[in-house]
Formats: sequence, C-alpha cells, structure tokens
Amino acid sequence: MLNKILKILNVITQIILILTAIISLLTAYVIFAPDDLPKPFRLVYDTTSGTPTTAIGAIVVVTPTPTPEPHQYLPGEGIMIDMSTKIINLVDPGGRKYIRLTIVVEFAPDNPEYMTLPEEEKTAYLTTFKDKLTSRLPIMDDTVITLLSTKTYEDLYTAEGKEKLRAEIMDILTKKLTDLHIISIYFTEFVVQ
Repeated sequence: MLNKILKILNVITQIILILTAIISLLTAYVIFAPDDLPKPFRLVYDTTSGTPTTAIGAIVVVTPTPTPEPHQYLPGEGIMIDMSTKIINLVDPGGRKYIRLTIVVEFAPDNPEYMTLPEEEKTAYLTTFKDKLTSRLPIMDDTVITLLSTKTYEDLYTAEGKEKLRAEIMDILTKKLTDLHIISIYFTEFVVQ
C-alpha cells in the first residue's frame, strides 16, 4: 500500500515539474520571442503617457506612477523676508526698558515644483512670492509688536529667553499665516536695555 502511495506522489511530483517547466518556457517565449511570431498574449508598453501598461488579450492593466514626495526644506533653503528693525517698550514699571530687534523670517516656497523650475521661471516665481510675503508684513509686524510688548527684560535677556521668543513668534505666525509654511525665524539684531 505504501509503495502505491509513493508511486502516486512521484507521478504527481513529475507532473508538477513538467507543468512548471512548460509555464516557464511559455513565459520566456512571450517575453523574449520576436513580436511577429504567434503568441497567446503580448506585452504592450504605452510610451506616450509615461505610465507602464501591460495588455493581456483585450485587458489593459495600467500601473500608476508613484508621485514623488514633496521636498522638505531645511533652514537656509527657503525664501527670506526681512521684517526690518523694531524698537518696542517692554513691560517695566518705570517704562525705561526696551528691545531693539530685527527679524528675518524664512518661508518654504508654496510651489511644489520650485526646485525644478528653470532659472527664468524661478526668478519670476520669487518676485511673485516675495510680493505675497510683503503684503503680509503688516500682519507679521503686528504679531511681533504685540508679543514683545508683553515681555519683560528678564524674559528676554538669556539665551533660553531668546529661543523661547523665537518659538513663540514662529507658533503665532504659523497660526496667522495658514497658507504659508515657515521654516525658521532668525534674529539679526537683538538688543535689550
């Protein structure tokens, strides 16, 4: 009985191996044989759209092209706008403390293709984008002046105070300028007296 089962399993194994070989040969024939020979189906590539397609009989399978990830801008890669120098009174009982501050805000371009634009188009885009930023300067100035007028000398004179102020300015501007992405805030002048 055991011999009969082993003979049957051996025959089944040989049949599977023969079928695998036939399928492999058929696949190689379809892929590598010249297109003028008869084939059960043909591989067709759509070169007009840039999207790979495969035709199997009358069925066309379209493989979508993955969309590239948007560029993540690092500090120094964005578009900078100088908010000019501001002199603002700090919270002080005598009214004698003030801050003199110049801020530069760095924005990420809102055009996802900015990095790949030709130079002429990039220059035109920069002009338009900077005009957009300049039109938002009153909002940015008001935000900074309002925030700084609530600060004391003790809040700002340390390195930690400056970093906290930078984070607060970035947070408030991000909330007010929802259609823009701020990369970083730079202090180019910072005097507290």
